Amino acid sequence: MRKLSFIIFLSLFTFLSCDDGDIIIVDFDFDYTYESCGELVFYNIESDPYESLSLQITSPALTLEDLLEVGEDNTLVTTIDISSSNPFNYRSYNADPDDFFCNDVPPSDVTIISDLESTSGVATITTILTEDDNDGIPADVEDENLDGDNDPSTNPTDTDGDGIPDYLDDDDDGDNIKTSSESPNYIDGEGFVNSLDTDADGIPDYLDDDDDGDGVLTRDEENKSQDQNPANDITFSSVGADYLNPEVANTVPATAYRQHTIEQSYEVSTILTNIQLPGVSQDIFNLGTLDDSSTQDERYVTPEF
Repeated sequence: MRKLSFIIFLSLFTFLSCDDGDIIIVDFDFDYTYESCGELVFYNIESDPYESLSLQITSPALTLEDLLEVGEDNTLVTTIDISSSNPFNYRSYNADPDDFFCNDVPPSDVTIISDLESTSGVATITTILTEDDNDGIPADVEDENLDGDNDPSTNPTDTDGDGIPDYLDDDDDGDNIKTSSESPNYIDGEGFVNSLDTDADGIPDYLDDDDDGDGVLTRDEENKSQDQNPANDITFSSVGADYLNPEVANTVPATAYRQHTIEQSYEVSTILTNIQLPGVSQDIFNLGTLDDSSTQDERYVTPEF
């Protein structure tokens, strides 16, 4: 049977060693890559000299997808006992071990010079999910913070009342025009700068459900095509979309909200404690943070109209 493994290069490896109260910190920069070939293996490779650090997890059997199954608090902590089934290894080689891991047949030109193994200790893998609407406005800015905790996920602001808080809502005012398309113009360090306010009513377009102030809701100004996109309904091309033209006030009631996209970013970090390698005792071993495309995702929500 073909052996399959998940392979992860971690972009930053930090080594902390405790010896008679002293802490020695050595930083290495590593490339990262991810391949799907079955068991879960974390490893770091150093090319000068040729060395590797690896943690293989087989009991319990885990996949990367398992590590991304966060709870309602968007966090998952997985604890693995390092053992003969889940060994941690330091190895040195005579050549680049880039193709050494997770291959049924290791490259013939790579020889292990030294192999130190720890079968004791604990690996703690922490996954944290952060979600955002990617509308150009920071999440904390999109919360009125009425509860005073500076956390947009608690008692969140929901301008349009569609059930999606503003910091996750890519259409804050529910007018079927994306917030990012309504020129909120948020600049880090400066705040909102000349946010578009078409009807000059003091409410920026991205929070205004009637952008041109003609008495017809923006989402109801779909005179040409009823597709939850008022931007493509144009009566006078010289002026632009009807929802920005106060001279056009025809009402075609909307029947649905457009689909919303919520960006997801997973941070997966691994800490090893109480590692025992022959001749070396490590209290803390920080494998760093996984940097891989599989930690970037998105989900889709269409609010009930």
